[in-house]
Amino acid sequence: MHVNGSCLCGAVRYALDGASLMYHCHCGTCRKANGTAFATNLLAPAAAFEITSGRELLARFESSPGKFRYFCSRCGSPIYSQADATVQTVSIRAGTLDGDPGMRPSMHLHVGSKAVWDDIHDALPQMEGSPTRV
Repeated sequence: MHVNGSCLCGAVRYALDGASLMYHCHCGTCRKANGTAFATNLLAPAAAFEITSGRELLARFESSPGKFRYFCSRCGSPIYSQADATVQTVSIRAGTLDGDPGMRPSMHLHVGSKAVWDDIHDALPQMEGSPTRV
């Protein structure tokens, strides 16, 4: 699998050469960071993810101790997150993909803290929390 992605203004671009999981995250920080009911993310090895342009425009915010969310400082698009505890892994915002990653979401995580006004209507497995820190 190889897919490229970019922010809204196109200044930050990346390449992704493999992901292990696509999931919907319903945690409160994903909702706030994305302005949506949930964030659809791809979990990938950090070695498979490369910022190809606009690295100098990336800003970061520590959303919880040791977890950083990276976004374009020009247009505000959230690009990925990475935690100090799992530095070998990145969580990439699927909405920034420019092509088909060849996979689809396989589960809903953190449904125990989902927005009260959001109803899940698919048959994907649902977890109250997360199997790992993603």
